[in-house]
Amino acid sequence: MQNHIIQVNELSKVYADGSQALTNINLTINKGEIFALLGPNGAGKTTLIGIICGIVSKSSGEVLVLGKDNVIDFRFTRSQIGLVPQELSLDIFLPVIKTLEYQRGFYGHKPNAALVEEVLKALSLWDKKNTPIKELSGGMKRRVLIGKALMNEPKILFLDEPSAGVDVELRHDMWEMVRTLRDRGTTIILTTHYIEEAEEMADRIGIIDKGKIALVDDKEKLMQKLGKKTLSLQLRDPLKEIPPLLAAFDLTIDKSRPHHILYTYDAQAAHTGITALLAAIKDANLTISDLDTTTSSLEEIFVSIIENSKNS
Repeated sequence: MQNHIIQVNELSKVYADGSQALTNINLTINKGEIFALLGPNGAGKTTLIGIICGIVSKSSGEVLVLGKDNVIDFRFTRSQIGLVPQELSLDIFLPVIKTLEYQRGFYGHKPNAALVEEVLKALSLWDKKNTPIKELSGGMKRRVLIGKALMNEPKILFLDEPSAGVDVELRHDMWEMVRTLRDRGTTIILTTHYIEEAEEMADRIGIIDKGKIALVDDKEKLMQKLGKKTLSLQLRDPLKEIPPLLAAFDLTIDKSRPHHILYTYDAQAAHTGITALLAAIKDANLTISDLDTTTSSLEEIFVSIIENSKNS
């Protein structure tokens, strides 16, 4: 049985001025996952979200939400989706609690004081419930936007740059809240410029560039397949340049630590070259006092994929 909550098939978008925003997008989102959509500015992230949510028209293709076409069955599909946009669009004179209560009524739902209280507490806004929006910080306003989206009790929640303008401490609180929503069964799709946000939270990651999907994979598999490892070798004596005997290994000297030389290798390769490197270091009469390895971050992987996309 398929576990897809969203299916995007051959989706394209061309704007009136002729610009191609999306080209033949194929994408599936699984029920109950946190899916991070990464890409540079102008890559098509917001357009894709807008089409899935039914607020931007497509040029061609198909979007299914819980098996229903989001154009033909738009009332049903929109009822399943909550959207937190990038823009802070709020009535600044309304108190926080009224903002959520009115939003629930806008969706056509009966009042539910318990739900409003639960959401405000989860967002750390309960003590601000009677505060007018205009008196809140940018980070708190963004949490109010999330609260508004949850008034629909959606099965799917889109977060478009949820941490924009939010300080580090509140960002981590928000991540914890998103995980809680996922654990309760809500499917989360987020776009983000904060690579650490995707690395911290996502189950799967999609990378979009120039309106095309460059890659989709499980986060851990992605990092295993594309992540490089760097071996840092601490030498007894600092180096000013790499000795000729080591030239074949493409080593670099750590500028901030001249006692260290760095060797990057593919951890999945049959031969990493480490054994040969260590032998060559010995032949060069260098003494190793310590060594350690680090794995490439998701940010490095992301930059590498985008660079390859530009060059293709």
